[in-house]
Amino acid sequence: MAEEVILLDFWPSPFGMRARIALREKGVEFDMREEDLSNKSPLLLKMNPVHKKIPVLIHNGKPVCESLLIVQYIDETWGHESPLLPSNPYERARVRFWADYADKKMYQVARTVFLSMGEVQEAAKKEYIECLKVLEGELGDEAYFGGERFGYADLSLIPFYSWLDALGKLADSSIVEECPKLAAWAKRCMQRESVAKSLPDQHKLYDYIIESRKELQAK
Repeated sequence: MAEEVILLDFWPSPFGMRARIALREKGVEFDMREEDLSNKSPLLLKMNPVHKKIPVLIHNGKPVCESLLIVQYIDETWGHESPLLPSNPYERARVRFWADYADKKMYQVARTVFLSMGEVQEAAKKEYIECLKVLEGELGDEAYFGGERFGYADLSLIPFYSWLDALGKLADSSIVEECPKLAAWAKRCMQRESVAKSLPDQHKLYDYIIESRKELQAK
């Protein structure tokens, strides 16, 4: 019997992008179903009744929620010959740390850049650049965060990098120029078909951010 793989997602979501990249890295065919987050589908509410958020991976009727857990599930379920997580326990813990850093640090700062204006936004922009410099220091001269192979940390971080151009325009700054090694890493990641197909068009993303920002400020 054929496997049923459904991804409940929303196209600008960096968390959804992680799941899309992981599935494509593993060569898994999936049905991506776009959610209207202002009018969530009965399927989303049923499959993620606790948080009611995307992304949700539904594999043969069983839901997996939270993006990093979804990526780990995908890694353990498909394509064992090309793992996303390292086999070494220390290296596995290290790449998980940087994925966690993206969620607990980078995402919150990026939201402040997105939502604020003036001095608050300027301070958040500087903090975001510092986050990127921390990542650049960790990357060093390696091709990827896992060494020579694209893996879990890269997959977890590159969706946030895809927001940089839009955030830079919003804050009237070229954030990318501050971290050339990280920019080179991002370019390598973008050359992968799994990444290129999963990340949104930059102009479309910027337009979405501007419209969302206007709506939030009007409330």
